[in-house]
This record gives sequence, C-alpha cells and structure tokens, in this order.
Amino acid sequence: MAPKWRELADRLAESIKRGEYEPGKRLPHIRDLVEAGEGSKSTVHAAYKALEAEGLVTSSRGHGTVVRQQTPLKRLGIARYDKAKWRDSDEVAFIADRVASGRSYRRGEQTQTVSRVEAPPAVASAHGLPAGSEVYARARLVKEGEQPTHTLTSYYRPEHVEGTRIVNPTPGPAGRGGGFRVLYDAGYEIDHMKEELSARVPTSEEVRLLQLPPGEPVVELHRTTYTADGTVVEFAIGVHAATRFAWEYDFKVPDSARDQKTEERGPSAE
Repeated sequence: MAPKWRELADRLAESIKRGEYEPGKRLPHIRDLVEAGEGSKSTVHAAYKALEAEGLVTSSRGHGTVVRQQTPLKRLGIARYDKAKWRDSDEVAFIADRVASGRSYRRGEQTQTVSRVEAPPAVASAHGLPAGSEVYARARLVKEGEQPTHTLTSYYRPEHVEGTRIVNPTPGPAGRGGGFRVLYDAGYEIDHMKEELSARVPTSEEVRLLQLPPGEPVVELHRTTYTADGTVVEFAIGVHAATRFAWEYDFKVPDSARDQKTEERGPSAE
C-alpha cells in the first residue's frame, strides 16, 4: 500500500488536473485538511511537498500553496518586437507574448524599480563604457496573475533616457508603447538586436522571487538592442522560470552565399 501522504497527493493531483483547483488558486491550508480528516500535519505537508516536486504547485511564505499554470506561455522571438506593436499600437513585448498565448493580462502585472547605478562589467562592455560608468537600471518583475514568470532589468546610458518616462518608477510599462517607444520618440529608433540564452541553476534569491519549485532551472537572457548605426541603446538581462515559457522563433532562413554573390555583382547596369 502507498503511504497516506502519497494517496493524498494523488487525489489532489487528480483534482488539479480536472480543474477543481484552477491555476493561481491556493490549495486549502494544511490545518484545514487535517481538520477534515485527511491525515496528520506531517502527512499533508508531505503530500504538498510531493505536488511541488512534481511541478503542480508552488509553495512560499505568505502565498501558501498555489496551483501552477500547466501550459507554458509562448515567449515569441522576432515577432514580439514588431514595430507595429509598440510604435503604432500599445502592445509591449510581454503583452505580445500573452496575446499570442491566448492569455489575459493586466498592465499592473509588470512592476519595476528604477535606479542610477555603477554599470556591472557585462553592462559596461555591452555599452562600450569604461569601468565605473553610471547607467540607469530599470528592473521589472513580471507576473501572470499572482505567479511570477520572469525578471528583466534593462540598462541604459543616462544621455539616452534622462528626463524620459523610462526613468519614471511608476509600475507598469513606460507609457504607451513601453521603453522602445520612448527611445523612438527620443530619436533612437531600434533597428536590430541580439539575444543570447543560457540555462543555469537559480540563486536562492531567484528561487524566492520567482517562487520556483525545487530543482527548476532558469533561463538567463542577454538582449542587446541597436539603432541602425550600431549604437547600443539598451542592454537587458532577464531571468525566466524555465518551465513557464515555450520559446518560439519564426524567421527567414539566410543564404549568405547568395547574398555575397549579389554584392559582388553590384547593381545591374541600365
């Protein structure tokens, strides 16, 4: 026979899969299940820890045990930065991901702090700044409902953003169209970017902040954003809960050999 905690965990898992406990909803307090005759405090606690290890719930102080979203968000690649979204409309990147995933969103699900700091080495290198230079750091925590999904900190040269909405610490995107629209209005239209991804073990602070279950890795993103003349106008570092995103890229396949031949021939004579 399975231990009592395993039986309880299996029953709760079935209830979650049937939708009786929806994503974002808290499971009953341990004491409530104890009073309902589901077992001792240690039995219920062991069942909840099993559900957490299986990725069905997250547990944290102050939040209780909460059912996780089982379908990961689409994290769009190129399409999330379409200029029509942020320049001509008001669909910043994290909202574009939610729309593509068929999920609801609230602008207040992105919180932020803004500070002027000494550039970390990777930031100074990306911006081509000498060590010790100051930059603006715009740090965001993004949630889906009550569930954190990722952090993103963007670093800017002060001369690019001083006096703009980017340095306003009001929660939510930096006004209509977000940070890219602010840069556009300031004369720094983004033209191309580079994204680098790596998976790693989270720090203890990231486990707390993102409410990660035991054993879940994070995906760290480095994004460098350029204008057409190669000026770096943003360097961003994101930390994403690995199982909360499905990364999607749709792009034209390059043919560098053909492009090189075209350049060598030059423009056709008239």
